Amino acid sequence: MTIALIVIGVIVVLLLLWAVGVYNGLIKLRNLVQEAWRQIDVELKRRHDLIGNLVETVKGYAAHERGTLEDVMKARSAAMAGGQSPAQQAQSEGMLSQALGRLIAVAEAYPDLKANQNFMALQQELTSTEDRIASARRYYNANVRELNTKVETVPSNIIAGMFNIGREEYFEVQGEERDPVKVDFGQRDATIPPPSGYAGGTPAGDPASAAPSAPSAGEASAAGPAPEGAAPTAPPATPEPQPGQGQQPGQGQQPPQQP
Repeated sequence: MTIALIVIGVIVVLLLLWAVGVYNGLIKLRNLVQEAWRQIDVELKRRHDLIGNLVETVKGYAAHERGTLEDVMKARSAAMAGGQSPAQQAQSEGMLSQALGRLIAVAEAYPDLKANQNFMALQQELTSTEDRIASARRYYNANVRELNTKVETVPSNIIAGMFNIGREEYFEVQGEERDPVKVDFGQRDATIPPPSGYAGGTPAGDPASAAPSAPSAGEASAAGPAPEGAAPTAPPATPEPQPGQGQQPGQGQQPPQQP
């Protein structure tokens, strides 16, 4: 009886230790997810500030582009609204990226604006911030994936359900940022010329086109005398007449001598 109680006690202690280990692992992952999200939030706030400064700079050169500027400011205000989940925040940031892209396209039509040092510095800072956001997003999503795997798989899902530890949302790219880059040099309908050495529809190096033809008699006579040191060419052979062919009677015979 005592041995059975000891065995049961050992099993209970082991189960408790396992449950504590699983619970601590889940809490650690949840804290990592929250820390990663705070890093994203810091970079997003910096992005919003840079976009506001960029809009103010564009106003000095393209104030009549009121519609585009207002769209950017509305999207910026929506992205800065608090209480959004990661999925909602990603959707708001996607709308802001689209509006910002239209603003940059408008700025391309103003050479003075493009050459402005403040505008160029803001663009560089914004690009650097976008890179940091992308890096923080990858780190956040990796921790979310690990936490969600623990929450959904057996037996750790039992502990997660007991302590109300649920899944976390991914911070995924939304909108036009998912589209692949399209490269078009404007030569889709252009006629591509043949390569050099491709003349007359016969490729260079074709044996049929490489063999030279024999010159005619007129070409040979017009070419002039052969250069010194060149091997002489034999004259064309003239066929000899056969006896009885092409001769009149008495032709080719010597007359008899008179005594």
